[in-house]
Amino acid sequence: MNSPATLLEETLEYWYEVRKGLIKELQVIPASRIGFRATLETRSVCEILQHVLEVAIATVEELLREDTNFHRAPYPQLLHHYAPNISKADTQEKLVDLLVEQYKDATQRLRSAGSLFMMQFITKPDGTKGTRFAILTDAIAHEMYHRGQLTVYSRLLGLEPALTKLEHQPSVPPLESTE
Repeated sequence: MNSPATLLEETLEYWYEVRKGLIKELQVIPASRIGFRATLETRSVCEILQHVLEVAIATVEELLREDTNFHRAPYPQLLHHYAPNISKADTQEKLVDLLVEQYKDATQRLRSAGSLFMMQFITKPDGTKGTRFAILTDAIAHEMYHRGQLTVYSRLLGLEPALTKLEHQPSVPPLESTE
């Protein structure tokens, strides 16, 4: 296995694994149960994925602007501006398709922007200075947080989460020599 050539490639590979895991957790839940919510006050499975997509789309769109500004509008308005039609993704199939499509589009555009662009300092959503990379990794961590939520929802539905299934598989010997 080749090592990533740049920090950007390493970050995108990490995002790929997180996004793939998120999709696997979604697919554990029967399509007929994506309206499930843990409590009346929480998001449904479908709403969690719509939220993940809104944040991913808005983050990438704002990061790719020369004049990145996460305060150009209140956050809910920023999400709606960049991802106005996400609520139309209301089936498991549509959500999976959009998760795949959004990742492919984002990674292609981030690669085109390049590592140096991603290393530039900007004002982060919390008002502090940081690199575009920092915000991208925050968005990836956000997806991982919601992946964890889906594992809890799976358990509440009496299902075994995808990550748990993976842990129960026999261990695989190293693919490379350690010498």
